[in-house]
Amino acid sequence: MKINDWIRENTYHHSAFADLKTLVEQKKTSGLTISLCIPTLNEEKTIGKEVVIFKSEMMKRYPILDEIAVVDSGSADRTLEVASSFGADTYLSAEILPGEGSKTGKGENLWKAIYQLKGDIIVYIDADIKNIHPRFVYGLIGPLIFRPEVSYVKAFYDRPLTFSDSIRPSGGGRVTEILTRPLFSVFFPELTAIIQPLSGEYAVRRSVLETISFPVGYGVETSHLIDVYQKHGMKTFAQTDLDQRVHRNQETRDLGKMSFGIIQTFLRRLRRHGIINSEGDYPTVLRQFQAHDDLYETIEWNIPEYERPPMITIPEYRKARNLSPN
Repeated sequence: MKINDWIRENTYHHSAFADLKTLVEQKKTSGLTISLCIPTLNEEKTIGKEVVIFKSEMMKRYPILDEIAVVDSGSADRTLEVASSFGADTYLSAEILPGEGSKTGKGENLWKAIYQLKGDIIVYIDADIKNIHPRFVYGLIGPLIFRPEVSYVKAFYDRPLTFSDSIRPSGGGRVTEILTRPLFSVFFPELTAIIQPLSGEYAVRRSVLETISFPVGYGVETSHLIDVYQKHGMKTFAQTDLDQRVHRNQETRDLGKMSFGIIQTFLRRLRRHGIINSEGDYPTVLRQFQAHDDLYETIEWNIPEYERPPMITIPEYRKARNLSPN
């Protein structure tokens, strides 16, 4: 399928699913259950509002979500206390599947949520969204409920960046436009149809999530797109315009760390799918610089992009889901 044809047939605006009564009826007809996962680390300032809005509008008023869960990386603030006080189920990532050990990173939370949560569909929403709204859920699950052939729905939006109390408009994400989209253009041209490949908001059928591996760090969104594309092609994707997402700005140095993790993930998949031939492990140390007057200091960050295997290969998961042993 040509890219423009795919975009025309698989790109939505959230308003297409804003009739929540119809969405509830269609969900009942489909027999689907839906879980919301919010991965967190020190998000006490925004997590309460997210839980309140989703619980009041998407569970009580319109019974679309069956479960709202916060999976936390070990916050030092009151994130879990606040989330629990407003009615979310709260979990420490390190306490889920303890036999598998604990890793640091958002991808770890997303992976462990597959085991902990019950839904046929899992919706992932970041915890730092300042303009949170029910559209962040119904805009993503709409294509999954109405189109059984769709399994993975990504969000896209305008991304104004916050600086103190002011906001300036921005185009797409900086890492997307400088790194990910150029790499997709060279190696996976069809994936350039995904407008915001690194967005942290997406909804996925369990049957797909449980079959793919999860980098625990920065590469998780990139890996998902490549792996799902290689298994199922573009026909399984859709994307929804959520208008605008207001969030914290990241420093350029932090974007460098993100890019380094994504590159490791990308190269690993090029090798895995036979696109490039190479042996051995890729370097995991990123070097950056900072200046002190006339002196320049090298800073080294060790950023290994560890990956979790497909959840369906984990014995505890297979037992919990009543699947036959491997």
